[in-house]
Amino acid sequence: MPSRTRRLVVGVTGASGAIYAQRFLAQAARHFDDIYVTLSRQAVQVAGTELGISLNPAALDVEKWLGRPAPQIHLLDSNDYYTPPASGSFVHDGMVIVPCSMGTAGRIAHGISNDLVTRAADVCLKERRPLILVPREMPWNLIMLRNMTQLAEAGATILPASPAWYHQPKSLEDLADTVVARILQQLGVEQDLVRPWMEEDR
Repeated sequence: MPSRTRRLVVGVTGASGAIYAQRFLAQAARHFDDIYVTLSRQAVQVAGTELGISLNPAALDVEKWLGRPAPQIHLLDSNDYYTPPASGSFVHDGMVIVPCSMGTAGRIAHGISNDLVTRAADVCLKERRPLILVPREMPWNLIMLRNMTQLAEAGATILPASPAWYHQPKSLEDLADTVVARILQQLGVEQDLVRPWMEEDR
C-alpha cells in the first residue's frame, strides 16, 4: 500500500516571533508532502522588522525566506475561502499557528472566522483535528488567559513560545529550535533538532 500523503496547514500571524515561523517551516518541509501556508498582513510586517526580509504574500519567495527551496509549500491568500483548508472535507494532519497573535487566538476562541487562518482553525476544532497555537506575548491579561482556557477546552494545544536553555543553545536559531522541536513532537514527528532531556543517560 502506498504511504498516505502528509498534509499540514500553517498560519503565520502578526505576533512577535517571526523566527519561529521561519525555522518551523524549514523543518516541516522535511516531513510533510504538502504545506498550506497563510500569512497575515501583519506577519509580513513583523518579518521585515525582525528578520530584515521583505515578503510578498501574493508571490512568496520561499527560498529567500527559508534559505532553501521548498516546492511543497503552497501559499494561500488570507481572504480566499476557496482553498482546501477552509473545508472540513479536506483531510490533513493538523494546523499550526506560529506565531499566534492574541487577537487571532481571541477570534478563534469565540468562533469568529474573519480570514482563512481563523476559518481553518475553526475547521480543525469542529473536525477534531490537531490545532496547535504558539502565542508569543507577555504578560497575559485575564481576557487572554480565559481565551486560552476556552481554546484548550475546545481541543486546541497551547504551546507558548518559551525556549528551553538546558541544552545550552549557542545562537538565537538554536534557541528558537527548542520551540520548533516541541511543535514537531506535538504533530507526531520524530524531530532531530533537540535531544530529549537526559536521553544521553539511557
